[in-house]
Amino acid sequence: MVIEAKGHCLIDVGSTYIKVSTANSIEQHFRDFNADILDDLLSKCGATVSQFEKHNVYICSSANGGLSTLIIGVSNTFSLKYATNIAFNSGINIIDTILYQNIDEYSLPSERIDVVIIVGGINSHSALFSDSLFNYLADLEYSNIVFAGSEQDAPLLKNHIDDLVVLPNIVDDRLHIVEQHLKDYLVNLYQQDIEGKEDIKNLYQITSNQIYSTPYIVNRALPFIGSKFAVANPFILLDIGGATTDIHYSKDLVEDNMVTENEYDRLVFKRLGVYRSRQSLILAAHANEFVYELLSYLKVTENIFNEHSDKATRILMQLAIFLVLYKISRYGESYVKLKLLAINSIVFTGGITKMLSSDEIEAITLFFYRKILNSDHRPVTILDTDYDIWTLGARGDDSCQ
Repeated sequence: MVIEAKGHCLIDVGSTYIKVSTANSIEQHFRDFNADILDDLLSKCGATVSQFEKHNVYICSSANGGLSTLIIGVSNTFSLKYATNIAFNSGINIIDTILYQNIDEYSLPSERIDVVIIVGGINSHSALFSDSLFNYLADLEYSNIVFAGSEQDAPLLKNHIDDLVVLPNIVDDRLHIVEQHLKDYLVNLYQQDIEGKEDIKNLYQITSNQIYSTPYIVNRALPFIGSKFAVANPFILLDIGGATTDIHYSKDLVEDNMVTENEYDRLVFKRLGVYRSRQSLILAAHANEFVYELLSYLKVTENIFNEHSDKATRILMQLAIFLVLYKISRYGESYVKLKLLAINSIVFTGGITKMLSSDEIEAITLFFYRKILNSDHRPVTILDTDYDIWTLGARGDDSCQ
């Protein structure tokens, strides 16, 4: 999807905001959750959208919640880590990952899974899977299933799993990641999912182009971010919204680096949103041993969790910043640890930019670096106050040069 900056309309439908960007302006409106998405969009931005032909309207969306994914892999070091990386960078939400050798110990997810990904082995290996996999899948509710592991095991899995999609292995013989086939499959699956959601599907009344996942588009924007902001490399981007918190980061910051084609990667924390994931964010805060000290630092008490006010929302946003930095530090439980002391800039986008000031954000980063990392290092804080970094990814390479 390559768009020239002039003469096109870019639309992002998020979990809390609708954004419309043209060459002359950018509009942002809080969503009416009681209205159909298209009706809500046209009631607020119809005068702008009506000026463009369908082929000049480009839309990305996270309003359908994304695809829920379960990944089953043979090894944590390669297959599970690589598949997780690809799924995140395709804009996919991961429900759980299963190490195949322990599959009998895992309980079944309570919800229906949109897509199951099975990976493992290099192409010279075979007989990695047995009845334990097929027995688990027999009791699992899912809509799609894909295998991207050893090509020698593909016939066996194909014979035992109905409607299995077989893709080239994501691990080559040098143990490097091969991501494009699985990424393309997941991006296209997201498109099919949108077509099955009535209120999202209605958006095709105003565009003739494919609707992409917003996180996928934001990740595409990172190589061009310097055209809009004075960002000092290396940097991370935190997208804190209503349902999730996403981190987009340079691979140079990963302690255990993977050989991939991407310059930037993504992590998503689906239970650290401020509106739709409010309660799970509060539970995560209660579970962190430093949060009560942070609340004292912010001059509030835990009673703030019971309030529903602008002040309470700002505190929750500050907590989301702290918790996500903690999760990707060497003390957290994320599968990716980032070299946080090497970061020179932290870019913030999403709904957080509507509520927090630079001072409120810097108070959190200062607390985190001093308390958790025992360092006076202070990355530069950059706020995407127009909430339009996503437009760089929507426009693509040509318009950002």
